[in-house]
Amino acid sequence: MSKEKIFIFDTTLRDGAQTEGVDFSVEDKNKIAKVLSEVGVDYIEGGWPGANPIDTEFFSKPLTLGKSIFTAFGMTKKTGRSAENDPSLSPLINASCPAVCVVGKAWDFHVKIALGINNNDNLENIRDTAKHIVKNGKEFLFDAEHFFDGYKSNPDYALDCLKYAFDQGARWLVLCDTNGGTLPNEIGEIVSNVTKVIPGKNLGIHAHNDTENAVANSLTAIQAGVRQVQGTINGLGERCGNANLMSLIPTLSLKKIFKDKYSLNIKEEKLSTLTECSRLLDEILNRKPNKSLPYVGASAFSHKGGLHVSAVQKDPKTYEHVDPKLIGNHRNIIVSNQAGRSNILSRLEKYGVKINAKDKNIQKILDEVKEREFSGYSYDGADASFELLANRLLGKVPEYLKVESYNVNVSKFNKISTKANVVFLIDGKKIECNGEGNGPVNALDNAIRSNFKKVEKYYNFFSDLKLLDYKVRILNTGTEATTRVLIESTDKSGVSWFTIGVSPNIIEASFKALIDSLDYKLYKEKAPANFNEK
Repeated sequence: MSKEKIFIFDTTLRDGAQTEGVDFSVEDKNKIAKVLSEVGVDYIEGGWPGANPIDTEFFSKPLTLGKSIFTAFGMTKKTGRSAENDPSLSPLINASCPAVCVVGKAWDFHVKIALGINNNDNLENIRDTAKHIVKNGKEFLFDAEHFFDGYKSNPDYALDCLKYAFDQGARWLVLCDTNGGTLPNEIGEIVSNVTKVIPGKNLGIHAHNDTENAVANSLTAIQAGVRQVQGTINGLGERCGNANLMSLIPTLSLKKIFKDKYSLNIKEEKLSTLTECSRLLDEILNRKPNKSLPYVGASAFSHKGGLHVSAVQKDPKTYEHVDPKLIGNHRNIIVSNQAGRSNILSRLEKYGVKINAKDKNIQKILDEVKEREFSGYSYDGADASFELLANRLLGKVPEYLKVESYNVNVSKFNKISTKANVVFLIDGKKIECNGEGNGPVNALDNAIRSNFKKVEKYYNFFSDLKLLDYKVRILNTGTEATTRVLIESTDKSGVSWFTIGVSPNIIEASFKALIDSLDYKLYKEKAPANFNEK
């Protein structure tokens, strides 16, 4: 039995660019388009040439995108103008791309309120636009905006909007849930009705996520007959976002109900690049990845409960619906107050520590973790601090930075001044470090790292160290509340690590996390020990 083909249409560079706080440069768009073409998506919608300088420049030169079809976006001609003389259509015709996707109204309410024209004028605009673009040799796609709301309001008119485009040679008619309020049962019923008028091989689905149903609606639409699905990397998009292709692609490729019936142009070996693709977008946008994303998120295959970990180690299928390696992700065993011996053993194995499962130190580490978490520590997101803790208890971490004292002074005369002093005892010598900063933690950090030239054995290890992020959480109420501080650090390797500190005093909590970050850097670089230890 031959499989029906599903076409993947990516609109990250167009609809995704409408996300609050997102602005792609031409270079950004080139990077993302290249990655998408390597993944193997069928269509890459690059933006709206003529609408802004960046998109105009992006479409000024042809892109080499393998088998992916580079697509421009625009809207139907205006009432009172011919398609040939409409200034918004000319950039679409002249764009260096083989396909054009045009949005037009499919809801009579919008025709009246948003456009201020009558229903027949809107139909003529759709027809003439489609005819003009097809005549100029472009593959034509019609985004039927607000189609589902329009169908529920006036099904005959919504279908007429599709037919006017289809009769003029549209390759794809895309049913848009623009407001994102349509539910899966409605999607299935309406799409089934549409396929009685327009062949499913010419239908697509464009779902928004305003009810958290964009992926479910897209899958339902496929089962009901559409053969093109639109979405974005990580579900980027206006308001609550679009359907997440990082969820749709692996679901269509790996889940039996879809993989047995449908095929994609995306080869199975390319699935393993999806996690990298997801992270690249976040890197370009300079934002932290969403750990909870299905399939590609850092927490997608994380296991915290001791019973879960024990079962996963026997057979991953006990708590994993797919093999994370298939998507380029990996399993993560979390250590917390819910951990069991299996969590500790798994984590130690990850660090390359060989230890007998019955070793009494396993329980010792477990007890220490639970005691610390009772006082406010959380090792869920502080791997480096846990690695140091475990290996210290196993006697595998020497003393590096022995702190004799520190102080921070914040004063204000004409302006706020923050000064810090830290005294280390290194190889039997006192090393005094002074520094200033825009706050207590920054001052402490500057004091330490700007003065380690005094200690040659450690200075070189810190030359490439960077503090990336600093987070403070107040664990209970009142001025005497316990504070938890999480610090993210990195170096030239590009790999970041997280350390934690807890104290009723925010400076002390910060200093603990900071020292752990420095100690971890020395530990992973196998720095020489401090000779103070006996």
